[in-house]
Amino acid sequence: MNAFIRNSFKLLVLVSLASLSFAQQPAPTPEPQPTPAAATPEARPATPEAPPAPQEKDKPTATPNAQPTPPQQPEKPAQDQEKDIQKKEQSQRILGVVPQFGVTSREHPAPLTPGQKFHLFARSSFDPFEYVAAGFQAGLSQAQNEFPGYGQGVAGYGKRYGAALTDEVSSNFFANFFYPVLLKEDPRYFRSGQGSIKRRIAYSLAQEFVTRADSGHRRFNFSNVLGAFSSGGLSNLYYPSSDRGFGLTMSRSAISLAYGSIGGLVDEFWTDIDHKLFHKHPKEQSTDKDASANHDAPTDRPH
Repeated sequence: MNAFIRNSFKLLVLVSLASLSFAQQPAPTPEPQPTPAAATPEARPATPEAPPAPQEKDKPTATPNAQPTPPQQPEKPAQDQEKDIQKKEQSQRILGVVPQFGVTSREHPAPLTPGQKFHLFARSSFDPFEYVAAGFQAGLSQAQNEFPGYGQGVAGYGKRYGAALTDEVSSNFFANFFYPVLLKEDPRYFRSGQGSIKRRIAYSLAQEFVTRADSGHRRFNFSNVLGAFSSGGLSNLYYPSSDRGFGLTMSRSAISLAYGSIGGLVDEFWTDIDHKLFHKHPKEQSTDKDASANHDAPTDRPH
């Protein structure tokens, strides 16, 4: 359908240009008829041309509508450029809704300062989408009668909602701020974007357990693992007594790490899916341009 619309538009433009060029062609002028020699008047002496008027040399010539040249804007320092890039990265969303603030496609970005790590934690935890997601999770939990100690009704839903939101905030606090600042690790996901699909899947799954230190070296992701267990241990303070204990804490922490791995797959491949579904490929654009140029090019045909 898109190709049909593009070709129809090109045909309409070609017809319009052809009709416009035909309308602008000058009408043929009749050839002049020769006049008889007798009727030709005698040649008159050429009138001497008047001498040119003296020019004023001392008066400067002013150029009409002269615009002053705008001063060149100085380039931003590297620190300001880095802030602009981080601000753009921390505004990324999937389908314009789901936050994707902790993802970077740069190979060697500048490390985050403690203040920037706190900003990433706060922006990720208190985004409006997180409140909606917590409400959906609380409703699903109540429908399945998960955490029966909370009960049912409005009071039970409110407790489940508070637990779901607290889980999200505490997980982000430990994994994106507290441990990354303490251990000097980078909490962002470093998107590869290169290689085969299998290689990128393996790379994405490994990101949950391998991170980059502020020094730039790769190492075990203590922030993610310790953050999952710390958040799971903290949940014993507000979960019902029947859902507390060491075994349940380990289970919830493992599930949290599994969810993090799935989120890494989305962070790795969403850009490719977005370009495939919602953006035009450069190769297709160049192909359309070449086809349009070949279609519009004039051809020399014998009349």
